[in-house]
Amino acid sequence: MKLRSRIYNEPIEMQEHRHGYIPQAFLWHGHCYRVHAVERCWTVLKRRQNVGRRCFLVRCAEGTFELYQNLATNTWHLHKAQWHERARLA
Repeated sequence: MKLRSRIYNEPIEMQEHRHGYIPQAFLWHGHCYRVHAVERCWTVLKRRQNVGRRCFLVRCAEGTFELYQNLATNTWHLHKAQWHERARLA
């Protein structure tokens, strides 16, 4: 199956969490994406700015998404998406 990648850096709305912070479902451009698996999670800290991000690589039916939570503002964002060929490209 072919995959298409694209960088977005757009805000998303987190719909459901597991264990208080692991993404389970998120809303982006009016579509709810259900997370089937978390492939990877990591934290990025920028010491000079005292800003942190909690990052997740998640797999959904539509493709693989790199999400992050800005820890200073508690906002969620879609950084990058790798779409399955059959999935819609928003």
